[in-house]
Amino acid sequence: MPSQTVSSKSAPARHDMSVILVTGSYDHEIRFWEAWSGICSRTIPRTGETGQINRLAISPDKRLLAAGIHKKVCIYEIANPSAPPQLQFDGHTGNVTAVCFHSEGKWLVTGSEDGTIKIWDLRSAHLQRNYDNEAPVNDVVVHPNQGELLSCDQAGRIKQWDLSENICTHELTPAGDIPMRSISLASDGSCLVAGNNKGRCYVWKINDERSDLPRFQAVTKFQAHNKYLTRCLFSPDVKYLATCSADTTVKIWSISLNYEFKLDKVLQGHQRWVWDCAFSADSAYLVTASSDHTARLWEMASGETVRQYNGHHKAAVCCALHDGAG
Repeated sequence: MPSQTVSSKSAPARHDMSVILVTGSYDHEIRFWEAWSGICSRTIPRTGETGQINRLAISPDKRLLAAGIHKKVCIYEIANPSAPPQLQFDGHTGNVTAVCFHSEGKWLVTGSEDGTIKIWDLRSAHLQRNYDNEAPVNDVVVHPNQGELLSCDQAGRIKQWDLSENICTHELTPAGDIPMRSISLASDGSCLVAGNNKGRCYVWKINDERSDLPRFQAVTKFQAHNKYLTRCLFSPDVKYLATCSADTTVKIWSISLNYEFKLDKVLQGHQRWVWDCAFSADSAYLVTASSDHTARLWEMASGETVRQYNGHHKAAVCCALHDGAG
């Protein structure tokens, strides 16, 4: 994230787009925030529409915002958020729980409580692929190689889906049928972490498919929280893992080269459940969203809140941040 002087005299009059910070809430609103001032710069009007916002994702080129809203997915043009959705995908029959863009921004992956993972073509607006997971999907991520998806589900399973062969190629069940809530992949594809409903995190080293080693090699597990875990997320530099929980805290874990996870900081300030988090591109800041109706910006070095974003009338349950190169 850039220094606090985000606007300059040469900058255009419209809102500074170098930092895109968005939150979604059970109040049905999607809000854009000025990261440093804490001011809500825009709200996407959803007049007469119902449906809670479950997940948000910003496209790699900063052009599009994908919002999982109840059973549908709406694609908004970030430069023109007052306009109606550019696209709407209506194929899911249950709550959409995951949305993520392919690196080239040509397609979008969604996961749902209806037990399916779907891939949508953003150019034609057509459903490209449909994977039957057979259990409600809680999270989906795209592997950095862009050829695989990883998902976790309510049945306690983690699956790898091969996009070229259109099949599930690996399945992990580290804790029986305890629901797996969240997964995160290291940006270099070296490591996978998954967190479950009981607050436990499981870590695997990912080996090359061509090697003689297992694709997923279990390296450690640890109790991150004593209450429900809602999100686990690697920092872009893969030096830290953030875990969010029903216990109102966010914990920051430092990661050693031999995959030891040590508690580095506990981010305290939210009054209720913390549902989601997003790192800045340089791993120096973290945004969080909470049932206390607020979002916060934390400085990783100090563990302090540097901004609070007030405006939602109900639980803020998802956030997205893009402050890297568009």
